[in-house]
Amino acid sequence: MAQPRKHQKSRQPNGASSIYLGKDGRWHGRVTVGVKDDGTPDRRHVSRKTRAEVTKVVRDLERQRDSSGVRKVGQTWTVKTWLTHWVENIAAPHVGENTIDGYRVAVYHHLIPGLGAHRLEKLEPEHLERLYQKMQANGSAAGTAHQAHRTVNTALNEAVRRRHLTLNPASVAKAPKVEEEEVEPYSLEEVQRLLAEAVKVRNTARWVIALALGLRQGEALGLKWEDVDFEAGVILVRRGRLRPRYKHGCGDKCGRKPGYCPQKINTRRETKDTKTRAGKRPIGVPEELLRLLKRHKEEQERERALARDLWVEKGYVFTSPTGEPLNPNTDYHRWKDLLEAAGVRDGRLHDARHTAATVLLILGVPEAVVDRIMGWEPGKSARMRRRYQHLTGQVLQQTAAKIGGLLWGPKPRVVEPAPGGPAPGPSQTSAPEGPTVYVVLLGERRIPFLHHEHADAVVLQWGTDHPNHSAEVEEWNREKWEHKGPGGARAIRDRMPDRRIVHHAHAVYLPGGERLNIGRDEQWSVAAWEFETEHYTDLPVRWHTSRRPGCEVEAQVRGTDKDAVAVAMAEACAQAVDRAKNPGKYGDANEW
Repeated sequence: MAQPRKHQKSRQPNGASSIYLGKDGRWHGRVTVGVKDDGTPDRRHVSRKTRAEVTKVVRDLERQRDSSGVRKVGQTWTVKTWLTHWVENIAAPHVGENTIDGYRVAVYHHLIPGLGAHRLEKLEPEHLERLYQKMQANGSAAGTAHQAHRTVNTALNEAVRRRHLTLNPASVAKAPKVEEEEVEPYSLEEVQRLLAEAVKVRNTARWVIALALGLRQGEALGLKWEDVDFEAGVILVRRGRLRPRYKHGCGDKCGRKPGYCPQKINTRRETKDTKTRAGKRPIGVPEELLRLLKRHKEEQERERALARDLWVEKGYVFTSPTGEPLNPNTDYHRWKDLLEAAGVRDGRLHDARHTAATVLLILGVPEAVVDRIMGWEPGKSARMRRRYQHLTGQVLQQTAAKIGGLLWGPKPRVVEPAPGGPAPGPSQTSAPEGPTVYVVLLGERRIPFLHHEHADAVVLQWGTDHPNHSAEVEEWNREKWEHKGPGGARAIRDRMPDRRIVHHAHAVYLPGGERLNIGRDEQWSVAAWEFETEHYTDLPVRWHTSRRPGCEVEAQVRGTDKDAVAVAMAEACAQAVDRAKNPGKYGDANEW
């Protein structure tokens, strides 16, 4: 009779998980999750009362190992110990001073008091959400709670990268909702009131720079005289003023906060370079502001003489009465004083930057130039323009006028011709009054401008486009130009010409609808840069028909979109033929 075969025990392959009943009466599991730093297998041990319980834990470890990885063995982190380690040893050496200040406030004032006792791997999204609600219930703004959320999210992402966590609970938690208030830039009247009041206070040019050029607070306070080129009329922005941070110089014996210690010591450098390459930029300065800066420099010389040996020479444009760079906190309070003295509504100092950006929008300054003036990076500039350039009533009115011109056609404006000059075109306006005209001489051509910086820019760019042709600027008396200049007063430009291509189409029809051969091309293109301002438009297409004094009907189309101009030309010609055949239909029968 055959003997039954005994069951042979088999050994699990290397690296496989194992589950067994121990001599202590508990079920044990062992799972290999990786390799330790010394090269030996990282085999984790778990223990439970029942086989089912230990099997579940083993399977969970296997899933973690096969997907995102199992957290590293070693120090058991709490939220407090990890956040402290992260902010002081990981973040501090690699971020800017202002950024680390924000991190420390969030960590030490909000996150550690609210969550610090949790074990890091036991932190849940719900813990974070309850903390945000508690912060707001205790009076913190939604923005403060959102800053705490961003900080803990960054810190826990680092913990995941270092395998102290397998999942970041902050990436799952719902962040506090922040309602971004629409900033209302200061109106032209408010700006003028502020500038009128700024003349009465110290550092007048400081506020003119904020409202006219839109420099950030740190950029304005970080300016040095070496950054101001009076000859070229340019300010070079290349550094920002940092908020000072103090420590006791008395050994903490005065009983005051470090900033109020009589022997306080500043532990932070005064300035830092601009955050981005785009932030380091030249900005053209209006002549009025240049004059203010020259006057400011003279006043600073008098303060230097008055301070004598107390003066600390550091080269800053805006200083304390003893030459030290202005403290941003002091600067902020002076802004508030200025608002109150001028009777202007309260607002942030940064609202002056919004105001300057909106003025550039109203003036129609090209986006690339706006980005350079404001110091916005190319990849972020569109978002920043949406944030800083506000649709004021003036912008909306200009837009409405353009829409009206496109849909219902332009309304010709009657302008009296200058003596001896040809009649102005329908889109021309007379230039505002001014004592001096800056005439650009381009060979035989004379192009007049109201502003010197526009004339200089034309000469510079013309030289780039036409290197073999000379150009220069002459100053003419207004009366001289009106009598001797081609085109008279109507030809004077009050803005920079655009360099875009404007496409034109033109046709003339005799009464009855027959096409008149006028001896030139039906369609052509010119660069707006070539100063053809009477034919300039910044719309994709616009067209109109009009009756000449000799009863011919003229169709004119122009725009920046070549294909749209070609399509519109057919429509304009159809209307012109109809108008030539049926003058009464268009209200010009009396002109026959």
